[in-house]
Amino acid sequence: MTRLSTHDAIVIGAGPAGTSVALTLARRGWAVAIVEKSVFPRRKVCGEYISASNLALLDQLEIGEAWRANAGPEIRRVGLFSGETCAEAAMPPAKDGPPAKDGPPAKDGPPAKDRPREKKDGFGRALGRDIFDCLLLQAARSAGVEIFQPCRAVAIDPDGEAQLVGIQAGNETTMLRAPVIVAAHGSWEPGPLPSQLGKTNRPSDLFGFKAHFTGSSLAPDLMPLLVFPGGYGGMVSADQGRLSISCCIRRDMLARLRKHPRHQSHLSAAEAVSRHLMESCRGVRDALESAAVDGAVACRRSDPAGNSLRLRTRHLSRRQCSRRVSPCHRRGHLDGASVRLAAGLRTLLRAKRPRRARNGRQTLRGGLEKSVFNAGLRRRRTCWDCR
Repeated sequence: MTRLSTHDAIVIGAGPAGTSVALTLARRGWAVAIVEKSVFPRRKVCGEYISASNLALLDQLEIGEAWRANAGPEIRRVGLFSGETCAEAAMPPAKDGPPAKDGPPAKDGPPAKDRPREKKDGFGRALGRDIFDCLLLQAARSAGVEIFQPCRAVAIDPDGEAQLVGIQAGNETTMLRAPVIVAAHGSWEPGPLPSQLGKTNRPSDLFGFKAHFTGSSLAPDLMPLLVFPGGYGGMVSADQGRLSISCCIRRDMLARLRKHPRHQSHLSAAEAVSRHLMESCRGVRDALESAAVDGAVACRRSDPAGNSLRLRTRHLSRRQCSRRVSPCHRRGHLDGASVRLAAGLRTLLRAKRPRRARNGRQTLRGGLEKSVFNAGLRRRRTCWDCR
């Protein structure tokens, strides 16, 4: 059975980028739909640390207080774990962080001018994506965004002044119609959409891994950079006493590790990376000596043809990463999302309504993105790529 649902904008993907767009537009009076293929809560390959300078964005999205209530300890020191080296230094506090939210003042408390000045959020913290994504999605739902989950977008086709997005959930098919489509599904997953571009495998490709551990001995205020042959990564204390480890490793190095002559059998990718980290970084060995993996983690990988395979592992979860280090890796993932969204949202919100948007392609990332639609289209069709 097929039904039609009409909106002002359709966002494909309910990660931080997509949900932030949907939330912002909905609070401006737009009718917005989010299409998300996964059931929440879900775990994602992500560093999970958010720097203090980005917390103002969470407050603007009205999830700042909930994030502060759930996030892990403040990170006041940075470190470097490489080989036998374990170095650390103080983390400079953010100068432009928003005021810390300690709850409203008592009704009978002193007047505002006599109360002590609010302290700033001077240091970043980490929160697992299984919690953080749910906070954002619930805020979007409360703002009136219609959520289609779990549903997979399978087609985008022109329909007059708008676009038709075909989505599937089991045997049921739904057609969503809107003049604005936001592709926030990520750049690494293959699929049938025009924004899911083909991939070419190279030896220098980076693969990302992430795992949570409990019982780690890492100091809770320390966030070390991990440097090892063929890759890099990081460790951070997140929510609920969990340690989050994320890293990237080259394709050719990973292939060699899985065929190492010291190992009697062909190792899984997750096990190979886990052993490589432990053998290459004394700081990782020390931190995980008495730790345990926090549950089984889903692992994604691509075969040489680009087909997506799934398996279960008790080590690390993996995804193919960009070969470039984007701003979200350098400065905290919400900072990267805000960089990608800011220019496009300003343009879109100035238009008031989708039908007043400029003709032709409109994009979210300047010259870096790939638009879904052909550059020769002359009608008012908009697609922004948040990958």
